[in-house]
Amino acid sequence: MTQVPLDSDSVDADSDNADLDDADREAVEKERAKLREFVKGLSADDIDSGGWFTKLCAQALRSYAQKATWEYFQQKYRGVPADGIVEKQIRLAAKNAMVEGGITASLYNGAIVATIGSLGGASPATAPAGFVTFMVDLTYLSQLQMRLAYDIAVLYRVPLDVEDPEDVMKLVRVAFGIKAGEVARGGLKFVPGMVRQVLKKYYSGPVLAAAKSLPFVGKHLLQRNIIKFAVPGVGIPLTVLVNRYTTLAAGRHARSVFRGEAEVIELADTLVRRTRHPRLMLWVAWLVINADGTMADSEVLLFQWLTRLARERHRVDDEQLANVVTIDPAEVWQRIDTEPGDLGDVVDAAERVAAVDGEPNAREKAVIAELRDRCRRH
Repeated sequence: MTQVPLDSDSVDADSDNADLDDADREAVEKERAKLREFVKGLSADDIDSGGWFTKLCAQALRSYAQKATWEYFQQKYRGVPADGIVEKQIRLAAKNAMVEGGITASLYNGAIVATIGSLGGASPATAPAGFVTFMVDLTYLSQLQMRLAYDIAVLYRVPLDVEDPEDVMKLVRVAFGIKAGEVARGGLKFVPGMVRQVLKKYYSGPVLAAAKSLPFVGKHLLQRNIIKFAVPGVGIPLTVLVNRYTTLAAGRHARSVFRGEAEVIELADTLVRRTRHPRLMLWVAWLVINADGTMADSEVLLFQWLTRLARERHRVDDEQLANVVTIDPAEVWQRIDTEPGDLGDVVDAAERVAAVDGEPNAREKAVIAELRDRCRRH
């Protein structure tokens, strides 16, 4: 299953209210046909165990990652800043999701509770048509939103390796807004306010009992998809609306996460490029990060990139620092006191490291004050 990056000229999403024309429908139908074959190739165990999602990740990302490169987008949108391309990608994906939602709702003709409950040991190839339609919709949206998140990471130059399980899980969590403890809320998280109260009552009923055996991600996505079909009498408008809403939410969440990471990577690049004391800067940065006894994700990410870039650009690979369990301020102060020359670049780096996760706290400020005082007397 292959697909060009989400800027296909067959879809124009310059306006959220753009008409859904025949070209849009044809493009989406082609992808749905591929996914229908994918769904029919699944076993009942794939559905019950959540293996469908593992297989979809492998199929949806590997070939796509070869096409959706930063160079591809740069050539396609030469001169356009990343923020502008990202916004276009989000709108394009939302429109595709709306088109698919309309197709699915027009074809869907079964009660989803009964369909899932009666699947038994059957494979999707022999399951009721309503179940296959439901699964095609589920896999289409899952694939669309994963690829959208991947596009956004690429555009912000945040490296992701689709062959690395850790990176894949990171992409999945970002694409679907999954956080620890949010399984119960996940299905309602992206639902528009005007239908949330109606869905909440149904969401807590027996309709989701079949999802309990699915792994975390599969359960989350199945729950989120069921609510589109679970409320009688709503039909196509709700399906289209929820598809659009969840895709917009997924794209905006991915933009927030990956843009934030891009800013941290950019900061690391700036600090390593400007410093005249790369080894000392790493020790000082680690002291500042550990000053308050806690470590934010942004601080961890920053230090990972500081060490990586220092190694690549200055050939600094400090094994002594890598082996530190609890950093001793006295060790850092000794390094400061024995380092010749102006250390203004180290002070500047410390101040910017302290601010990477927000306003510096009292302990971070105390470390920087001590650093500044020592460097002034230096």
